[in-house]
This record gives sequence, C-alpha cells and structure tokens, in this order.
Amino acid sequence: METIKRIYEAFCRGGRITTDSRDIQAGDIFIALKGESHDGNTFAEKAIASGAAYAIVDEAEHADGTRRLLVPDGLQFLQQLARHHRRQLKIPILGITGTNGKTTTKELCHAVLSKKYRTTATKGNLNNHIGVPLTLLSMTAETQFGIVEMGANHPGEIQTLCDIAEPDYGIITNIGSAHLEGFGNQENIVRTKRALYEAVNARHGTLFVNGRDALLTAQTAKLHPRLQARIVTYGTDSCFANGEIAQSVPFLVFTLKTSKGHLYVRTKLIGGYNFDNAMAATAVGLYFDIDPLDIQAAIEGYSPSNMRSQLLKTTRNTVILDAYNANPSSMAVAIENFGEIRHPRKIIIAGEMRELGADTANAHRKVLEQIKRLAIPQTFTVGKAFKAVAEDFPGVTRFEDTDALVCFLKQHPVSDAFLLVKGSRGNKLEQIIEYL
Repeated sequence: METIKRIYEAFCRGGRITTDSRDIQAGDIFIALKGESHDGNTFAEKAIASGAAYAIVDEAEHADGTRRLLVPDGLQFLQQLARHHRRQLKIPILGITGTNGKTTTKELCHAVLSKKYRTTATKGNLNNHIGVPLTLLSMTAETQFGIVEMGANHPGEIQTLCDIAEPDYGIITNIGSAHLEGFGNQENIVRTKRALYEAVNARHGTLFVNGRDALLTAQTAKLHPRLQARIVTYGTDSCFANGEIAQSVPFLVFTLKTSKGHLYVRTKLIGGYNFDNAMAATAVGLYFDIDPLDIQAAIEGYSPSNMRSQLLKTTRNTVILDAYNANPSSMAVAIENFGEIRHPRKIIIAGEMRELGADTANAHRKVLEQIKRLAIPQTFTVGKAFKAVAEDFPGVTRFEDTDALVCFLKQHPVSDAFLLVKGSRGNKLEQIIEYL
C-alpha cells in the first residue's frame, strides 16, 4: 500500500500511467507487464532513461529501490492503482458488457451523456484486465461521468473487472455465443456476464435492461429477493424508454416516444439489430434528464468507425464493412439484415469465427445454411473453418486466407455490387477493401 500511495502521489502531480516503454513522457509512471512474447521488466531501465519518474517492476533484478520499484505482481499493481484512483474520483461509473454491441452502445452512451457531463469512456477496445485499469486511470478531476466497457473470454473475468471499476450503473447488451473455447459452455457465459448485474446491485445502483430480451430480464429476476438496484427498462411499449423501428435498411430509423412527442431518430447505424444499442443509450439519457432533442442529436451525430458496420462507397461498389468482430449471433443478425437489402447483385464475404472450440464446425455450417436460405447470389468464405464445411454448399467460393481472396479479386474485379464483409478481426478482411 505504501508503494501505491507513493506512485499515486506522482500520478496526481501529472504523470501518466503507461505500460508502453516506447511512449514515455517526462514524469510518467511505467508499469512493467509480462505478455506472451515480451517482458516489460526488461524495459524498465530504458523507461527511466526516457524520462519516466518511476518504473514498477516485479522482478528483483530490474529494481533499484529508488525509481525502479519492486512489487509482487505488475498487473495486480496496475489494477490496485486503478481501483484506488476510481475511489478518489467519486464519480458515477457506467459499466457495459455483452456478447455483441457493447462498443457501439458505449460510444452512443458517451455521445448522449456528453451533452450534459464531461464524460470519459473506454477508448477503442481497451476493455480487458489491462484496458479497464488504463481507462479508469485516464479519468481526471475534470471527469464528471465515466463509462467503462468490459469484455471477457473466460469465466469470472467480468467480476474481476467490476472489482476494479466498482460500477454504479450497468448495461448488458445481450448474452450470446462467443469465446466458447474459453468459456466452455453457454451457462458460464451467462454467469460471467451476470456479474455486472450483481456488482451494481451490491452498490444499490441502477441497471438498464432491455425489456425485449427474455434472457436479460430473467437475470434481473435472479437478483430477487435481495434486489437493491433500480431496474430501468428500454425497448418498446411499457418500458421506461420506448420506441419502434421505422426503417432498418440501409440505416436504422426509429421513433422515440418522449415528453416532447414522437421523435424520428435517423441514425448512421446499419440494421435493425442496432435498435437495442440506440435504445440503451436513450434510456441512459432520459434517466439522467438529458433533453430528448439532445439525445436525438447525439445519436444521429454518431458515425460508426473502426470496421464496425461501416457503410463504404468505393469507386465500383457499396460495402458494409463489419470486420472487427464476429461470433455466431453477430454473424446471424448481420446476414439477416443484409438479406433485407434490395440490390441486383449482392455478395457476402464471410471470414471465419474464432474461439468457438467444439462448436466451430456447427457454427460455420449454420452461417452457410442461413446464406443459402436467404438466396444470396454469391458468397466467398475465408478461413479453414469455413473450408471444412463448405463442400456441402457448392455455390460457395472458398479461400484459405485473405491473401488468397485478394489474389482472386485482382484477377476477377467486382463491380456494381453491394457487399457485406463480415468476419473476426484475425481475418484482416479490411485488406480487401482497396480491391473492391
């Protein structure tokens, strides 16, 4: 605890917390972490030479007792420092987790809450055991509201993140099938995500719950008879925040019932599956008394980025690029939405889904069955998981990897088409955009 206090005092004097020795500014505090292919301890001396005030190490040979300080575990120190900082901030924290849509929901909540508060939210995808502490430590005395995205691919991880962030408010966007290789089974996924509800309940906080999602409402029921949190629902009729989808393709338009009448919210989000994400942010805004017109403006002003349902116009084609993440549930809704789009030449480029364990073959077969049912004229698949099951689907063109697909597209240019490019980040499908 003595080291925590010493480092926190240096942090409060203006030093940033960083785990990257290549990004050192004068006065920073470098925390050495171990990864699969690197050991941050070996960079501690370099960090000090680059201007760091302190370097935190967990290997005695790299400590000097003055500016290179030894702790039992670098990662645990980072997490403890972040929790200490969170408690000093004394601001509301909204935790967001879920199988799909958590980043979009986080960005929408950030846009809405920023209409009233100085809000700091998770940047990019820093939502794990390292990213959550760094997010908290990025919050300053100027921050009035914090939003922390929480991701998990193993049992118990959301509980760990809640222990660090201590959220007062919580949203679980949904609970689907993802990272089955790490979780083992669906029940472990449910139990892990539900930890956010448990944490907020223990703090007598508020839960924003999708009233249209039977699984999520069932999880709130499990909090009884020890329910201490306030439940705020969103969705359609009878919810605290209610709306209705008016249009889903190509962009989502929904009506919102408010004290100022019915508002038409014209988003830059693709597909009806984003309705729940937008309504979650709406519920948060209404709960914190943000003017409905400001909520409308915030949601309409948000544009997806970072390969998350981006609509791109190339010189030859129109492309939906949704290649940051893919799992069975997100793949299914993206394809279903694409099936509703009217266009004379539609093409799906599907990259394999990762970390599905024993369910890998079955999950990829279901994707191809869905595409066949929707009668999508042309389908390209990328990856061994699709190749293993594609033989039963003769209309599918299979590629071992993205490089092979690029070679094909160079020789067989695609023009005048509407394409859905959907797959896991590991496929690097963004590389094909310049050839479409």
